[in-house]
Amino acid sequence: MDGLIMDWDLTIPRILDRARKVFPHNEVVSNLPEGRHSYTWAEFYGRVVRLMNVLRKLGVKRGDRVATFAWNHYRHLELYFAIPCCGAILHTLNLRLFPEQLQYIVNHAEDSMIFVDDNLLRPIEAMAGKFESVKQYVVMGPATDLPETTLAPAANYETLMAEASDVENFPEIGEREACGLCYTSGTTGNPKGVLYSHRGTFIHTMMVGMTDVLGLSERDVMMPVVPMFHANAWGNPYICAMIGARLIFAGSDVQPENLVRLIEQEQVTIALGVPTIWNGLLQYLRKEGGDISSLRAMLVGGSAVPRAMIEAFLQEFGVPIMQGWGMTEMSPLGAVSRITRKMEDWPVAKQIDTMAKQGVMPPCVEMKIVDDDGTEQPWDGQAVGELLVRGPAVASAYYNNPEDSAAFTDDGWFHTGDVASIDQNAVLQITDRTKDLIKSGGEWISSVAMESAIMACPGVLEAAVVARPDEKWDERPLAFVVRAAEGDPIQPQAIIAALARSFAKWQLPATEDIRFIEEIPKTAVGKFDKKVLRAQLA
Repeated sequence: MDGLIMDWDLTIPRILDRARKVFPHNEVVSNLPEGRHSYTWAEFYGRVVRLMNVLRKLGVKRGDRVATFAWNHYRHLELYFAIPCCGAILHTLNLRLFPEQLQYIVNHAEDSMIFVDDNLLRPIEAMAGKFESVKQYVVMGPATDLPETTLAPAANYETLMAEASDVENFPEIGEREACGLCYTSGTTGNPKGVLYSHRGTFIHTMMVGMTDVLGLSERDVMMPVVPMFHANAWGNPYICAMIGARLIFAGSDVQPENLVRLIEQEQVTIALGVPTIWNGLLQYLRKEGGDISSLRAMLVGGSAVPRAMIEAFLQEFGVPIMQGWGMTEMSPLGAVSRITRKMEDWPVAKQIDTMAKQGVMPPCVEMKIVDDDGTEQPWDGQAVGELLVRGPAVASAYYNNPEDSAAFTDDGWFHTGDVASIDQNAVLQITDRTKDLIKSGGEWISSVAMESAIMACPGVLEAAVVARPDEKWDERPLAFVVRAAEGDPIQPQAIIAALARSFAKWQLPATEDIRFIEEIPKTAVGKFDKKVLRAQLA
């Protein structure tokens, strides 16, 4: 039909071109073992062009999966753009997965090549003999000589870059072509692959930067502590390039002392990471002090953020936490908790209660909650059900995995496996994962709510709640608790007394069901690994 809008594909090369033309002087900074590295978005563009020519010379073809096994730094960022700009597919490998899971992922994805950091060679060397499709390894680091390695054939990244042509050769790419591949953390069964399109990634990038989502601009200084191997660092590398923000990579050192130094030195305005990272930072600040006054917000996600941590950062340091919720299957952002105009006159305690929920869905995300029969439930803050989502950045199937298709409905909804409510203000609250709910005497107990209440107790660092079998009640809650290092050690009776303020008597764990441990096991992306706790309990 004549007169329609231009057919302009939404692709990653468009994001790269904007960074070069509009924000050529803004910086990308990397904190590396050999020191601070800094260059501009214009210089970054030139390196990406060279890297695209390196990939072609090494035989990368359209649709090939090219894997990375690396920390957060500028070379990894170059791969984020060069691989999809060539028409290939970026596949970020999770450094913290078990060897068996990594072997499965590389072989399932049929990766043709792996780019690996020089200080991460050993685990790849140990597994290389079991990789079925990898034809080339490239080692990344400051040296121009290839380090001693058993990987073969292997090449040095900087040597390849020095020899590469700087002639631009961008192929025509359709927005519905694949650009990225991420695998879920595999808490049950093998990890499942999620294939991202250029269009979905572009829309997700625009969506996240909007005023009532993260509210980002080129004035911001972003520090993603979330790993680049975790759901594309929540999309942060593409977001920063599109809006031109200064981008700060902490590298492999995510200890609180280094993070405080970087926040102060680089004047970071927004930092992103999982709750365990920021809980450690909070304890460090309380003990050692530090200047984080440049922060205007922190985006915290990956698992539920304890209300006590939100309150502490806001009241002790003046830094609001925006809780983010999402899934690998959603590219990954699904909701962000922010205080709206309607909430500005609420008491602070009520505002913090809202900030402790998962928040409001951004544009381009639709959601609903349904009961066991599939009947949609009202948004009244009381009704609960399984959360279903859909949108242009939500997966429609798992990659090369038809046997796991049950999570996707015929009418385009994805079953998240989360149990949730949505209130009159459209605020989402995840009450639990379906597999983590505790059914006691025919009634449900939320492990997430109980964990948050326990972690609000003085003297508690972390807590994870699981169900233990019970002959009379079917299941009862059992809490694994990590004590804070300083102060008098908290006792079970104090925890139960604190829980009694927000839980019914029948929901409370017994004294002997408060168990103190040295550390809560965590998954590859920093979530509490409850399957390990259940195995220990068994």
